[in-house]
Amino acid sequence: MTIKPHGGTLVNRIAQGEVKDHLLEKANAMASIRLNAREVSDLEMIATGALSPLEGFMVKEEYQSVLDLMRLPNGLPWTIPITLSVTKANADNYKGGNDYTLYDHTDQLLGILHLQEKYQLDKEKEALSVLKTTDETHPGVQYLKSIGDILLGGKVTLLNKTRHHYFNHYRLDPQETRVLFKVKGWKRIVAFQTRNPIHRAHEYIQKCALEMVDGLLIHPLVGETKEDDIPATVRMQCYEMLLNKYYPKTRTVLSVFPAAMRYAGPREAIFHALVRKNYGCTHFIVGRDHAGVGEFYGTYDAHYIFDEFEPEEIGITPLFFDYTFFCKSCDGMASGKTCPHDSPEHILLSGTAVREMLLKGELPPPEFTRPEIAQILINAFREKKPTPHR
Repeated sequence: MTIKPHGGTLVNRIAQGEVKDHLLEKANAMASIRLNAREVSDLEMIATGALSPLEGFMVKEEYQSVLDLMRLPNGLPWTIPITLSVTKANADNYKGGNDYTLYDHTDQLLGILHLQEKYQLDKEKEALSVLKTTDETHPGVQYLKSIGDILLGGKVTLLNKTRHHYFNHYRLDPQETRVLFKVKGWKRIVAFQTRNPIHRAHEYIQKCALEMVDGLLIHPLVGETKEDDIPATVRMQCYEMLLNKYYPKTRTVLSVFPAAMRYAGPREAIFHALVRKNYGCTHFIVGRDHAGVGEFYGTYDAHYIFDEFEPEEIGITPLFFDYTFFCKSCDGMASGKTCPHDSPEHILLSGTAVREMLLKGELPPPEFTRPEIAQILINAFREKKPTPHR
Protein backbone atom coordinates (compact mmCIF):
# COMPACT_ATOMS: atom_id res chain seq x y z
CA MET A 1 0.00 0.00 0.00
CA THR A 2 1.37 3.42 -1.00
CA ILE A 3 1.93 5.84 1.87
CA LYS A 4 -0.31 8.90 1.76
CA PRO A 5 1.23 12.38 1.50
CA HIS A 6 1.16 14.60 4.56
CA GLY A 7 -2.41 15.83 4.84
CA GLY A 8 -3.71 13.12 2.51
CA THR A 9 -3.27 14.79 -0.90
CA LEU A 10 -0.17 15.53 -2.96
CA VAL A 11 -0.34 19.23 -3.80
CA ASN A 12 0.15 20.30 -7.42
CA ARG A 13 0.51 24.04 -8.04
CA ILE A 14 2.08 23.77 -11.51
CA ALA A 15 0.22 25.65 -14.26
CA GLN A 16 -0.20 23.84 -17.57
CA GLY A 17 -1.96 24.31 -20.91
CA GLU A 18 -4.42 27.14 -21.26
CA VAL A 19 -4.12 28.13 -17.60
CA LYS A 20 -0.38 28.64 -18.00
CA ASP A 21 -0.82 30.57 -21.27
CA HIS A 22 -3.40 32.87 -19.65
CA LEU A 23 -1.16 33.59 -16.66
CA LEU A 24 1.86 34.25 -18.88
CA GLU A 25 -0.18 36.81 -20.81
CA LYS A 26 -1.14 38.59 -17.60
CA ALA A 27 2.34 38.38 -16.08
CA ASN A 28 3.78 41.39 -17.90
CA ALA A 29 1.30 43.70 -16.20
CA MET A 30 2.07 42.45 -12.70
CA ALA A 31 4.51 43.90 -10.21
CA SER A 32 7.34 41.51 -9.44
CA ILE A 33 9.17 39.98 -6.48
CA ARG A 34 12.73 38.66 -6.66
CA LEU A 35 13.27 35.51 -4.62
CA ASN A 36 16.44 34.49 -2.82
CA ALA A 37 17.90 31.00 -3.21
CA ARG A 38 15.94 29.50 -0.30
CA GLU A 39 12.66 30.98 -1.54
CA VAL A 40 13.30 29.62 -5.04
CA SER A 41 13.76 26.13 -3.59
CA ASP A 42 10.66 26.48 -1.44
CA LEU A 43 8.55 27.69 -4.37
CA GLU A 44 9.48 24.66 -6.44
CA MET A 45 8.85 22.25 -3.57
CA ILE A 46 5.46 23.79 -2.78
CA ALA A 47 4.40 23.51 -6.41
CA THR A 48 5.52 19.90 -6.85
CA GLY A 49 3.93 18.71 -3.61
CA ALA A 50 7.15 18.13 -1.69
CA LEU A 51 5.84 20.48 1.01
CA SER A 52 2.29 19.13 1.02
CA PRO A 53 -0.12 20.20 2.43
CA LEU A 54 1.23 23.73 1.86
CA GLU A 55 -0.10 25.44 -1.26
CA GLY A 56 1.87 28.64 -0.86
CA PHE A 57 4.02 30.74 1.40
CA MET A 58 2.59 30.80 4.91
CA VAL A 59 -0.01 33.35 5.98
CA LYS A 60 0.17 34.83 9.47
CA GLU A 61 -2.04 32.25 11.18
CA GLU A 62 0.04 29.39 9.76
CA TYR A 63 3.32 31.08 10.62
CA GLN A 64 2.39 31.77 14.22
CA SER A 65 0.94 28.29 14.71
CA VAL A 66 4.15 26.68 13.47
CA LEU A 67 6.31 28.83 15.73
CA ASP A 68 4.16 28.29 18.83
CA LEU A 69 2.80 24.78 18.41
CA MET A 70 4.86 23.04 15.71
CA ARG A 71 1.57 22.48 13.91
CA LEU A 72 -0.49 24.02 11.16
CA PRO A 73 -3.80 25.61 12.22
CA ASN A 74 -5.64 22.40 11.28
CA GLY A 75 -3.51 20.44 13.77
CA LEU A 76 -1.17 18.73 11.31
CA PRO A 77 2.43 18.55 12.54
CA TRP A 78 4.69 21.09 10.80
CA THR A 79 7.87 22.47 12.32
CA ILE A 80 9.59 24.82 9.85
CA PRO A 81 8.23 28.18 8.62
CA ILE A 82 7.99 28.45 4.82
CA THR A 83 7.96 32.17 4.17
CA LEU A 84 8.60 34.89 1.59
CA SER A 85 10.09 38.17 2.78
CA VAL A 86 10.36 41.72 1.47
CA THR A 87 11.84 44.84 3.01
CA LYS A 88 9.70 47.42 4.79
CA ALA A 89 10.69 49.91 2.10
CA ASN A 90 9.12 47.73 -0.59
CA ALA A 91 6.19 46.36 1.39
CA ASP A 92 3.80 49.14 0.36
CA ASN A 93 4.11 47.95 -3.24
CA TYR A 94 2.21 44.75 -2.42
CA LYS A 95 -1.52 44.61 -1.63
CA GLY A 96 -3.56 41.63 -0.47
CA GLY A 97 -5.85 40.24 -3.18
CA ASN A 98 -3.42 40.99 -6.01
CA ASP A 99 -1.12 38.70 -7.99
CA TYR A 100 2.65 39.22 -8.29
CA THR A 101 5.24 37.58 -10.50
CA LEU A 102 8.11 35.71 -8.88
CA TYR A 103 11.61 35.83 -10.37
CA ASP A 104 14.95 34.27 -9.48
CA HIS A 105 18.30 36.07 -9.41
CA THR A 106 18.81 35.47 -13.16
CA ASP A 107 15.54 37.28 -13.96
CA GLN A 108 13.82 34.05 -14.96
CA LEU A 109 10.07 34.14 -14.42
CA LEU A 110 9.20 31.27 -12.10
CA GLY A 111 5.65 31.76 -10.97
CA ILE A 112 2.97 33.89 -9.40
CA LEU A 113 2.14 34.72 -5.80
CA HIS A 114 -1.59 35.14 -5.16
CA LEU A 115 -1.07 37.47 -2.21
CA GLN A 116 -3.49 36.94 0.64
CA GLU A 117 -1.84 39.05 3.34
CA LYS A 118 1.37 40.66 4.49
CA TYR A 119 2.53 40.68 8.09
CA GLN A 120 5.49 41.39 10.36
CA LEU A 121 8.35 38.90 10.63
CA ASP A 122 9.36 38.42 14.27
CA LYS A 123 13.01 37.51 13.75
CA GLU A 124 13.87 37.00 17.41
CA LYS A 125 10.84 34.83 18.09
CA GLU A 126 11.45 32.72 15.00
CA ALA A 127 15.09 32.26 15.91
CA LEU A 128 14.27 31.20 19.48
CA SER A 129 11.34 28.97 18.48
CA VAL A 130 12.84 27.23 15.46
CA LEU A 131 16.60 27.47 15.93
CA LYS A 132 16.63 27.60 19.76
CA THR A 133 19.15 30.45 19.68
CA THR A 134 19.72 34.05 18.66
CA ASP A 135 23.48 33.53 18.49
CA GLU A 136 24.70 35.25 15.34
CA THR A 137 27.23 32.50 14.64
CA HIS A 138 24.31 30.18 13.80
CA PRO A 139 23.77 30.16 10.01
CA GLY A 140 19.99 30.21 10.46
CA VAL A 141 20.20 33.35 12.56
CA GLN A 142 22.47 34.89 9.93
CA TYR A 143 19.83 34.14 7.30
CA LEU A 144 17.09 35.80 9.36
CA LYS A 145 19.23 38.90 9.78
CA SER A 146 19.79 39.07 6.01
CA ILE A 147 16.15 39.12 4.90
CA GLY A 148 13.38 41.73 4.99
CA ASP A 149 11.06 42.35 7.93
CA ILE A 150 7.73 41.82 6.15
CA LEU A 151 6.34 38.45 5.09
CA LEU A 152 3.99 37.88 2.14
CA GLY A 153 1.57 34.97 2.46
CA GLY A 154 -0.60 33.32 -0.15
CA LYS A 155 -0.91 30.48 -2.63
CA VAL A 156 1.55 30.16 -5.49
CA THR A 157 1.38 28.96 -9.07
CA LEU A 158 4.54 27.68 -10.75
CA LEU A 159 4.98 28.68 -14.40
CA ASN A 160 8.58 27.57 -14.95
CA LYS A 161 11.06 25.63 -12.86
CA THR A 162 14.32 27.42 -12.27
CA ARG A 163 17.13 26.47 -14.66
CA HIS A 164 19.40 24.01 -12.92
CA HIS A 165 22.90 23.45 -14.26
CA TYR A 166 23.55 20.25 -12.34
CA PHE A 167 21.94 16.91 -11.48
CA ASN A 168 18.93 17.34 -13.78
CA HIS A 169 18.54 13.60 -14.34
CA TYR A 170 18.51 13.15 -10.55
CA ARG A 171 15.78 15.76 -9.97
CA LEU A 172 12.71 13.64 -9.31
CA ASP A 173 9.55 15.30 -8.00
CA PRO A 174 7.41 13.47 -5.41
CA GLN A 175 5.04 12.20 -8.08
CA GLU A 176 8.01 10.75 -9.99
CA THR A 177 9.62 9.03 -7.00
CA ARG A 178 6.25 7.53 -6.10
CA VAL A 179 5.90 6.11 -9.61
CA LEU A 180 9.47 4.83 -9.53
CA PHE A 181 8.94 3.02 -6.22
CA LYS A 182 5.76 1.45 -7.59
CA VAL A 183 7.51 0.27 -10.74
CA LYS A 184 10.26 -1.27 -8.63
CA GLY A 185 7.66 -3.01 -6.49
CA TRP A 186 8.91 -1.34 -3.29
CA LYS A 187 6.37 -1.02 -0.48
CA ARG A 188 8.76 -0.11 2.32
CA ILE A 189 11.25 2.63 1.40
CA VAL A 190 13.75 4.23 3.74
CA ALA A 191 15.10 7.73 3.02
CA PHE A 192 18.49 9.06 4.03
CA GLN A 193 19.03 12.83 4.32
CA THR A 194 22.56 14.14 3.91
CA ARG A 195 24.52 17.30 3.17
CA ASN A 196 27.91 15.56 3.50
CA PRO A 197 29.74 12.88 1.53
CA ILE A 198 28.69 9.44 2.75
CA HIS A 199 31.36 8.07 5.08
CA ARG A 200 31.58 4.63 6.64
CA ALA A 201 29.27 5.48 9.55
CA HIS A 202 26.58 6.62 7.11
CA GLU A 203 27.08 3.51 5.02
CA TYR A 204 26.72 1.33 8.09
CA ILE A 205 23.39 2.80 9.22
CA GLN A 206 22.02 2.86 5.66
CA LYS A 207 22.75 -0.81 5.21
CA CYS A 208 21.31 -1.64 8.63
CA ALA A 209 18.13 0.13 7.55
CA LEU A 210 18.19 -1.58 4.17
CA GLU A 211 17.95 -4.93 5.96
CA MET A 212 14.45 -3.90 7.15
CA VAL A 213 12.93 -2.46 3.96
CA ASP A 214 12.58 -3.02 0.23
CA GLY A 215 14.59 -0.07 -0.99
CA LEU A 216 16.79 2.87 0.02
CA LEU A 217 16.41 6.43 -1.27
CA ILE A 218 19.63 8.39 -0.83
CA HIS A 219 18.29 11.93 -0.96
CA PRO A 220 21.12 14.47 -0.61
CA LEU A 221 20.20 18.08 -0.07
CA VAL A 222 21.49 20.25 -2.93
CA GLY A 223 19.89 23.60 -2.08
CA GLU A 224 21.67 26.42 -0.32
CA THR A 225 24.09 25.40 2.45
CA LYS A 226 26.70 27.24 4.48
CA GLU A 227 29.96 28.21 2.81
CA ASP A 228 32.19 25.59 4.42
CA ASP A 229 29.98 22.64 3.51
CA ILE A 230 31.37 20.49 0.70
CA PRO A 231 29.73 21.58 -2.59
CA ALA A 232 26.93 19.44 -3.95
CA THR A 233 28.77 18.80 -7.22
CA VAL A 234 31.63 17.16 -5.34
CA ARG A 235 29.29 15.24 -3.05
CA MET A 236 27.33 13.84 -5.99
CA GLN A 237 30.50 12.33 -7.44
CA CYS A 238 30.98 10.57 -4.11
CA TYR A 239 27.41 9.27 -4.01
CA GLU A 240 27.59 7.98 -7.58
CA MET A 241 30.84 6.13 -7.00
CA LEU A 242 29.70 4.63 -3.72
CA LEU A 243 26.37 3.37 -5.03
CA ASN A 244 27.96 1.98 -8.16
CA LYS A 245 30.59 -0.01 -6.27
CA TYR A 246 29.28 -0.81 -2.80
CA TYR A 247 25.45 -0.88 -2.90
CA PRO A 248 22.96 -3.27 -4.55
CA LYS A 249 21.75 -1.47 -7.68
CA THR A 250 18.30 -3.07 -7.56
CA ARG A 251 17.61 -1.80 -4.06
CA THR A 252 18.92 1.77 -4.09
CA VAL A 253 17.91 5.04 -5.75
CA LEU A 254 19.83 8.32 -5.82
CA SER A 255 17.77 11.48 -6.22
CA VAL A 256 18.47 15.04 -5.12
CA PHE A 257 16.50 17.02 -2.54
CA PRO A 258 16.22 20.66 -3.70
CA ALA A 259 15.70 22.18 -0.24
CA ALA A 260 17.92 24.72 1.48
CA MET A 261 19.43 23.80 4.85
CA ARG A 262 17.95 25.54 7.88
CA TYR A 263 20.37 23.99 10.41
CA ALA A 264 17.39 23.81 12.77
CA GLY A 265 18.35 20.55 14.43
CA PRO A 266 15.37 18.70 15.96
CA ARG A 267 12.68 20.77 14.23
CA GLU A 268 14.36 20.16 10.89
CA ALA A 269 14.48 16.42 11.58
CA ILE A 270 10.67 16.36 11.77
CA PHE A 271 10.49 18.52 8.63
CA HIS A 272 12.84 16.23 6.74
CA ALA A 273 10.78 13.20 7.74
CA LEU A 274 7.43 14.73 6.72
CA VAL A 275 8.78 15.83 3.35
CA ARG A 276 10.19 12.36 2.64
CA LYS A 277 6.72 10.98 3.32
CA ASN A 278 5.51 13.20 0.48
CA TYR A 279 8.15 11.63 -1.76
CA GLY A 280 6.63 8.23 -0.98
CA CYS A 281 9.00 6.94 1.70
CA THR A 282 7.70 4.90 4.62
CA HIS A 283 10.81 5.09 6.85
CA PHE A 284 13.33 7.81 7.61
CA ILE A 285 16.82 7.54 9.11
CA VAL A 286 17.57 9.89 12.00
CA GLY A 287 21.18 9.82 13.12
CA ARG A 288 23.00 11.78 15.79
CA ASP A 289 22.69 15.58 15.72
CA HIS A 290 20.44 15.49 12.67
CA ALA A 291 20.49 18.86 10.82
CA GLY A 292 22.62 20.28 13.59
CA VAL A 293 25.45 22.77 13.47
CA GLY A 294 28.15 23.59 15.99
CA GLU A 295 27.14 22.90 19.59
CA PHE A 296 23.63 24.33 19.37
CA TYR A 297 21.72 21.05 19.87
CA GLY A 298 22.09 17.98 21.99
CA THR A 299 23.37 14.83 20.33
CA TYR A 300 19.96 13.13 20.39
CA ASP A 301 17.57 16.08 20.48
CA ALA A 302 16.48 15.14 16.96
CA HIS A 303 15.41 11.74 18.33
CA TYR A 304 13.57 13.06 21.36
CA ILE A 305 11.43 15.55 19.43
CA PHE A 306 9.54 12.70 17.76
CA ASP A 307 8.13 11.85 21.21
CA GLU A 308 6.19 15.13 21.08
CA PHE A 309 3.96 13.73 18.33
CA GLU A 310 1.85 10.61 17.96
CA PRO A 311 3.36 8.15 15.46
CA GLU A 312 0.21 8.11 13.34
CA GLU A 313 0.20 11.89 12.88
CA ILE A 314 3.82 11.90 11.70
CA GLY A 315 2.92 8.97 9.46
CA ILE A 316 6.47 7.94 8.53
CA THR A 317 8.52 5.58 10.70
CA PRO A 318 11.72 7.12 12.10
CA LEU A 319 14.71 4.81 12.46
CA PHE A 320 16.94 6.14 15.21
CA PHE A 321 20.67 5.40 15.16
CA ASP A 322 23.25 5.93 17.88
CA TYR A 323 26.84 7.08 17.48
CA THR A 324 28.46 4.79 14.95
CA PHE A 325 32.19 4.25 14.66
CA PHE A 326 34.91 1.83 13.69
CA CYS A 327 35.95 -0.29 16.67
CA LYS A 328 39.49 -1.61 16.54
CA SER A 329 38.65 -4.47 18.92
CA CYS A 330 35.52 -5.47 17.03
CA ASP A 331 37.44 -4.90 13.79
CA GLY A 332 34.37 -3.39 12.19
CA MET A 333 31.64 -0.78 12.32
CA ALA A 334 29.59 -0.67 15.51
CA SER A 335 27.64 1.65 17.80
CA GLY A 336 27.14 2.19 21.50
CA LYS A 337 24.24 -0.23 21.29
CA THR A 338 26.33 -3.09 19.88
CA CYS A 339 29.94 -2.59 20.99
CA PRO A 340 31.19 -3.50 24.50
CA HIS A 341 34.60 -1.85 24.20
CA ASP A 342 35.86 1.39 25.71
CA SER A 343 36.11 4.59 23.69
CA PRO A 344 39.92 4.41 23.15
CA GLU A 345 39.17 1.51 20.80
CA HIS A 346 36.71 3.60 18.78
CA ILE A 347 37.53 5.63 15.69
CA LEU A 348 34.66 8.10 15.51
CA LEU A 349 33.56 9.09 12.04
CA SER A 350 32.16 12.52 11.19
CA GLY A 351 31.91 14.81 8.22
CA THR A 352 33.57 17.56 10.25
CA ALA A 353 36.62 15.42 11.01
CA VAL A 354 36.94 14.47 7.35
CA ARG A 355 36.80 18.13 6.27
CA GLU A 356 39.51 19.09 8.76
CA MET A 357 41.84 16.39 7.43
CA LEU A 358 41.20 17.42 3.84
CA LEU A 359 41.93 21.05 4.63
CA LYS A 360 45.33 19.89 5.90
CA GLY A 361 45.89 17.87 2.73
CA GLU A 362 45.69 14.56 4.60
CA LEU A 363 44.07 11.48 3.10
CA PRO A 364 41.36 10.23 5.50
CA PRO A 365 41.96 6.64 6.64
CA PRO A 366 39.70 3.81 5.42
CA GLU A 367 37.95 3.80 8.82
CA PHE A 368 36.58 7.25 7.89
CA THR A 369 35.63 6.68 4.30
CA ARG A 370 36.08 4.41 1.33
CA PRO A 371 39.41 5.14 -0.40
CA GLU A 372 37.66 6.08 -3.64
CA ILE A 373 35.62 8.70 -1.80
CA ALA A 374 38.74 10.02 -0.09
CA GLN A 375 40.44 10.46 -3.46
CA ILE A 376 37.50 12.40 -4.91
CA LEU A 377 37.57 14.73 -1.92
CA ILE A 378 41.35 15.18 -1.97
CA ASN A 379 41.20 16.05 -5.68
CA ALA A 380 38.43 18.58 -5.05
CA PHE A 381 40.35 20.27 -2.25
CA ARG A 382 43.54 20.37 -4.31
CA GLU A 383 41.79 22.11 -7.17
CA LYS A 384 40.38 24.73 -4.80
CA LYS A 385 38.00 25.91 -7.46
CA PRO A 386 34.68 27.40 -6.32
CA THR A 387 31.90 25.04 -7.26
CA PRO A 388 28.26 26.18 -7.37
CA HIS A 389 25.66 24.31 -5.32
CA ARG A 390 23.18 24.23 -8.20
